[in-house]
Amino acid sequence: MKRTFTTLLAITALAAGATAAEKKLTLKDLPPAVQKTVQDQAKGAEIKNIGKETEHGVAQYEVETMVNGKHRDFNVDTKGALVVVEEETTLDAIPAAARAAIEKKVAGGKLGMVELMTKGNATFYEAAYTSKDGKKHEVLVKPDGTETKD
Repeated sequence: MKRTFTTLLAITALAAGATAAEKKLTLKDLPPAVQKTVQDQAKGAEIKNIGKETEHGVAQYEVETMVNGKHRDFNVDTKGALVVVEEETTLDAIPAAARAAIEKKVAGGKLGMVELMTKGNATFYEAAYTSKDGKKHEVLVKPDGTETKD
């Protein structure tokens, strides 16, 4: 009984910590340099959510927007530099090699959202999909169809 209580207490503490880490932010909560980048990148878009996260040990602000009915999300570091942009696209709109690699990976599963990801000067294509066994996955490929981790 004591072990069960301790386990439940640990789970509750973890859940509370996760909720606190996912606190919604507003533009006013951001440092001035970050505000400027967000305003520049969100022109013509509706800001849906702003959050703070840590990617590879680096604190970043993640901004989720909608532009003309499509998702466009981007991350900005704490100094206001644009880190990554993810834009919703269609499978038909990406290079043939990348499309073929994604279709091969999905093979018999169900394709979800496809995104164009820009990180510095590098371009990638990310696709979410559900495999035949019902598990959710993501695949990231370069324009030449090579699968990559990032």
